[in-house]
Amino acid sequence: MRIHGLAKKIGKTSKDILALCKKLGVDAKSHMTMLADADATKVESHFKDTTGTIPLPAAKAEKAKPAKKAAAKPKKNVSGKKEANIKKEPLSGKQKEKKNISDIVKKRIAQKLSAPGPVLPKRTPQRRARQQKTPTDMPTAEHAAGADVIARQPAAQATAVKEVPTRTVQIRLPITVGALATNIEVKTSALIKALMQEGIFANVNQLLNEEIAARVALKFNVLIESLPTEEQELILQHEGKDDEKDLEQRAPVVTLMGHVDHGKTSLLDAIRNSRLVDREAGKITQHIGAYSVEIGDKGYVTFLDTPGHEAFTEMRARGANVTDIVVLVVAADDGVMPQTVEAINHSKAAGVPMVVAINKSDLPGAHPDRVKKELQKYDLVPEEWGGKTIMVKVSALKRTGIDELLEMLLLEAEVLELKANPSRPAQGVALEARLTKSHGPVTNVLLTNGTLKVGDYVICGKYYGKVRAMHNDLSKNIKTAGPSKPVEIFGIQGVPNAADRFYVVEDEKTARRISEQKMLQEKEKELNAQLTKHMSLESLHDKMTRGERVELKMILKADVQGSVEVLQSSLQKLSSDKVSLNIVHSGVGGINESDVMLAAVSDAIIIGFHVKANIKAQALVEKEGIDLRYYTIIYEAIQDMKTAMEGKLAPTYKEVFMGMTEVREIFKASKIGTIGGCYVVKGKIARTHKIRVLRSDIVIYEGSLSSLKRFKDDAREIKDGFECGLTIANFNDLKVGDMIESYVQQAVATKL
Repeated sequence: MRIHGLAKKIGKTSKDILALCKKLGVDAKSHMTMLADADATKVESHFKDTTGTIPLPAAKAEKAKPAKKAAAKPKKNVSGKKEANIKKEPLSGKQKEKKNISDIVKKRIAQKLSAPGPVLPKRTPQRRARQQKTPTDMPTAEHAAGADVIARQPAAQATAVKEVPTRTVQIRLPITVGALATNIEVKTSALIKALMQEGIFANVNQLLNEEIAARVALKFNVLIESLPTEEQELILQHEGKDDEKDLEQRAPVVTLMGHVDHGKTSLLDAIRNSRLVDREAGKITQHIGAYSVEIGDKGYVTFLDTPGHEAFTEMRARGANVTDIVVLVVAADDGVMPQTVEAINHSKAAGVPMVVAINKSDLPGAHPDRVKKELQKYDLVPEEWGGKTIMVKVSALKRTGIDELLEMLLLEAEVLELKANPSRPAQGVALEARLTKSHGPVTNVLLTNGTLKVGDYVICGKYYGKVRAMHNDLSKNIKTAGPSKPVEIFGIQGVPNAADRFYVVEDEKTARRISEQKMLQEKEKELNAQLTKHMSLESLHDKMTRGERVELKMILKADVQGSVEVLQSSLQKLSSDKVSLNIVHSGVGGINESDVMLAAVSDAIIIGFHVKANIKAQALVEKEGIDLRYYTIIYEAIQDMKTAMEGKLAPTYKEVFMGMTEVREIFKASKIGTIGGCYVVKGKIARTHKIRVLRSDIVIYEGSLSSLKRFKDDAREIKDGFECGLTIANFNDLKVGDMIESYVQQAVATKL
C-alpha cells in the first residue's frame, strides 16, 4: 500500500505517516512510496487502537497528568469557596470550566506537534462530541449491545418491508415500462433495474407482455391482474345478442367464385344490367367489388365479385369468409377446372352453402350434365338427382336464367334466416382500402350489422377516424347505410388491411385509445415474431390427450394424379374415433400461395409428394406458421400420420432452406458433362449443401453438387446477387429455367 493510500485509510496526512515511518525506521521517501503489508500494519497500529482513538506514549502521558490535576484542582474565588461549589453555580461557571479544559487540550496538541512521535489530529466538534459520549476508551458491554441493536435496525426494517401485504393492480396489456411503473407506483429507474436483474434490458418505452410484467411487479409486492382491452370490450358490446324484437331480415351477401374466364363478372353484369366488364383490365376482375342489386319488391342482394385468377387467391378466400352464400360459376363448355376445385374447397372451409350457376349453357359445345357429373366428385349433387345443391343453367350473354338464379338465392336466404339489428352502432369488415391523391385513404366496407351514419367515429384495424363522407356502390353520396350494404367511406386516418374488423365507437378519445392499443399489440407481435399457432402433427397428440375429438385437415399436392389418389385413399383409412382425417384439397403440381392460404383459412397441414413450394409460397408458409411436409415415399407419409396419432413421433430431420438458384445458360463439356450457368436468386448455395432440381415446381432430381465455381476459381459458397457455374453429381439433364434449391438437414427432437 502506498503512503498516501494508508493516510487516506486512517484519516491522517501523508506528512504524519512519513514522520512515523522515520521514527520506526521504515524506508519512506515520499507519499508515493510503496509500503510492505507488515510495515503498513505496524504504522496503522501506532495510530489506532480498538476504539479508534489515538494512544499517547507512556512518557508523554505521565507529563500530561500534572496538568490534568492542575486543571481539576479546585480554585478559590473571592468568597473563598472551592471549585466544587462553583459547579453548582449557573451555566457561566461551566462554560469557564470548559474553556480551561480546552486550553489544556490545545497545549497538549501543540506539544505533540513539536514532538517527533505520532501527531494527534485536529479535534473537530464532531470528534469531540463522539469522545464525550464514550465514557471510557474501551466500549462497555452495554455500549456494544446498543451498537448491535442499531446495526440490526436496517435489516429489521427490510424484513418489515417484505412482510407488507401484497396488493393487486389492474392493467391493460401489453404495457410499456413507464406505464407499468406508474401503475404499480414505483420509480421507472427501479423498475428498469428489476428488469435488468431478470436479464431484460429495456428502456422506458419498451413493451412488456403479461408474463414479464407479472414477474417484475411481484418484486415490488404487486400482483398484476390483466384487464380485457378496450377493443375486446368493444367487440363484446357489438357482437352481443340483440333483442328479438329489434331484429329485422337483412339481405344475403353472395360471393361469385370460380375459374378465370368462366363468366363471373359477365354474369354479375347481366344481373345489374351494367357494363362492369369493360372497366377491368383484360376484362378480368383485379379487385374485390361489392354491389347491391334490387330484385323488384322482394328486396335486394349484395354481390361480392372476387378475382378468379389464382394470383388473387387470398382475396377469394377473404370473400368466402364474409359471405352468406357462394355462387359457383362453372362454364358449361369447359367444365370443372383447378381453380373451380379451389373455390369449392374455400367455400367448404368457410362453411358456406353453395349455389351452382352453369354459365354459357347456350353455346353449341355446352354440356351441363357433364358439369353436374364432375361436381359429384366434390359432394355437390344437384337437387333433381336427389342431392341438396341448387344448380341453375344461365347465360350471361343472352341474360337467360337470371331471374331463376335470383329466386334461388332468396330462397336459400330464407332458409338461413338472415337477420340484423339496424338500430345499433354499425360493424362490418373492410373488403379493401386504397390511398388516393384527391381524397386520401378510402376504405370499402361491407356492413354486417347496425347502421352507419356520416359523422360517426370508427375504428378499422389499427386506424381510426371520423366518417366525413360515404358513397354507395354507384359512387353516389349517401348519409346512412344499413346491414349488408357495401359502402365506400372517407375519413379513416390510414389504409387498413383487407378483412380488418370495422366498428363504430362513442367518441374520438375512445377511438384513439383503441387505435394506440392496437398499434402496441402489432408492434409487440413484430418484435416477438409471434406466429399463429396452426395445427401440426406435433400438436395433434397433445389435443387428443385432452379428450378432444380432433379433425386433422390436410392439403395434398403431388406430381401425378395417381399419387394423389393413392395418398388420399390411404390417409382416409387412418380415421378413428379420436381423429378424423379430412382432405380439404388435393391436386397435381407444385405448392403455390393458393394452397398455403387455404391451409391458413382451414387450419390444415400441407403434404407435398415429389413437389415443392415456390419462393412466394415458402415465404407465406413461414409467415402463417403452416406445417408443411415433403415426402418422396408414400409409406413414410402414412407412417408419420399414424405415429402422430399414437403420440410416437420419432426425432425428425428438419430441412433448412438455404437458397434458390436459377439456371440461365447451359454449357456442354465432353469430359465434365453439363455445366449450368446460374444466378443465385435468394439466400446462398454451397458445395456442401444438398440440392433439388425443380422444373415447374416439380422435383426432377435430388442430389449434391460436384463442383461450384465463380469465374475460373473454385468457390466454397455463392451468395444471392452473384453468378456462378456448377455441375451436379450424376445429373446432366439441366435446362434453362430450372430452379436449384439448396438446403441442409438438422436433427430436431419431436416435442408433443
